[in-house]
Amino acid sequence: MTNLFTELADKIKGKKLRLVFPEGDDSRVQGAAIRLKKDGLLTPILLGDQAAVEKTAADNHFDLSGIKLIDPLKFDEKQFNQLIDKLVTRRKGKTDPQTAAMWLQEVNYFGTMLVYTGKADAMVSGAVHPTGDTVRPALQIIKTAPGVSRISGAFIMQKNDERYLFADSAINIELDAQTMAEIAVQSAHTAKIFGIDPKVAMLSFSTKGSAKHALVDKVAQATKLAQEMAPDLADNIDGELQFDAAFVESVAKLKAPGSKVAGHANVFIFPSLEAGNIGYKIAQRLGGYEAIGPILQGLAAPVSDLSCGASQEDVYKVAIIYCCSGFKKLVIFVSFDNNRTAFRIMDSQGNFFIKSMFWFGYFS
Repeated sequence: MTNLFTELADKIKGKKLRLVFPEGDDSRVQGAAIRLKKDGLLTPILLGDQAAVEKTAADNHFDLSGIKLIDPLKFDEKQFNQLIDKLVTRRKGKTDPQTAAMWLQEVNYFGTMLVYTGKADAMVSGAVHPTGDTVRPALQIIKTAPGVSRISGAFIMQKNDERYLFADSAINIELDAQTMAEIAVQSAHTAKIFGIDPKVAMLSFSTKGSAKHALVDKVAQATKLAQEMAPDLADNIDGELQFDAAFVESVAKLKAPGSKVAGHANVFIFPSLEAGNIGYKIAQRLGGYEAIGPILQGLAAPVSDLSCGASQEDVYKVAIIYCCSGFKKLVIFVSFDNNRTAFRIMDSQGNFFIKSMFWFGYFS
């Protein structure tokens, strides 16, 4: 299996995707943007105060030739007023023109509106701004996709030629059967994006009724619900399974004979955040797997949130993942575990069933 980022970068070239960076005066963002353009992967758009952007470039000896720079405070008046009108309409009476104009002077709102109005294909922010400042405009303007109900956090675990997906390892502390089922289906779709042919194991401390408990019943019910939600995936979702039965073929033959998933699973759905978070960290620290995530799924258009700990390399990688040809209509929120760079993923039909309860305090 080739390197994930190499695979995705190969898909981007020639697509002419436009990626807006609201934090255009940040050196990490500028460095990544220059590299992305030089490599022919996408067309960067930098937002920010023109003088500040140019000063950062000069201080770091960056050549921004050919990279579009937009200063919201100096934007064409007619086009700015058009954005105000569209924002007011989108907010359906919750925001007046004066407030909309004030919002659009802020780079994250301006960048989000570029995505919403189709003037950019995606947005990556958060290297300087806190998560709320990036997510709030996205949820107010772009909103969640049709059919979305709950956010979840998955990790791609990769080592050499091995690649697996763990979920939910980041967001939902307690899961009911419905939520666990939704996470299973959305994770199967996410796995496909990353080149994994999903075989989904619904994990428990019991295998096929070997233990009797309400928590076991929950996973068994979640398995049935997931199979009903995605009939095309039904044969590739099974549970409840212990991890050894899901992962080790010889154990699977003893504990779950006849299962098409047991012994071959590559997507692991944990019954709680406690289990999922511990599980991915064990694989990462003891098993030596690279943890790519959390991958959060759910908005109606691509807006990604970085972390202030993101490196230039992280920004570059997120942009590659984010603008892959298969992601043009996907939402990505990714984070590399040590630096907390983040991205989320979903398709334009809203198949990933996500709505963020984690971010309820950020929007109205």
